[in-house]
Amino acid sequence: MRFIAGADEAGRGALAGPLVAAAVLFDYQRLEGQAERALAALDDSKRHGAQARQELFPAVLRAAARVAVVTRSVAAIESEGLHATNLAALADALTAVCAGISGPHLCLVDGFALPALAAPQLAVRGGDRSSAAIAAASIIAKVTRDRVMESAAGVFPHWGFAQHVGYSTAEHRQAIRCHGVSPLHRLSFRSAAFGG
Repeated sequence: MRFIAGADEAGRGALAGPLVAAAVLFDYQRLEGQAERALAALDDSKRHGAQARQELFPAVLRAAARVAVVTRSVAAIESEGLHATNLAALADALTAVCAGISGPHLCLVDGFALPALAAPQLAVRGGDRSSAAIAAASIIAKVTRDRVMESAAGVFPHWGFAQHVGYSTAEHRQAIRCHGVSPLHRLSFRSAAFGG
């Protein structure tokens, strides 16, 4: 197919901060040469260090025909539930990049089928390691979310968001024990660190 879109999210397992879903659309008739070589290192964002992700981020933006980022707040996650919020965000991101495409196209999703997505789709287990489009979306989602959490560290300095970006680390759990929870914490993710 000429058009392949991939979607992935960042922040699903975090104790704090938003969920960020991204979709990347590649037009394989126009993806060639330097842009294609720049994507050779694509892989699941978790398999890259922060510096490599920062370098891949602009390469993906240059190579993609379209990119969409959808953010869901802590309030949305608490209200709708994590899984439903995640599926809706992924579907919204893919809908945005596929809008108006004429001709055959396929949406690839890392691990989940999306009932709300009208476009042709395929759920790919481990897709962020086997699909360039999903891996590209993984990079966009992770870098975007990390930047959001690094910014939040200036507003909520006691929790160390710039270091762990909201994920469960020993330092993060200790900060919760010392300072309680911030408005960015997901209270539905009760754990020993939250006292419940």
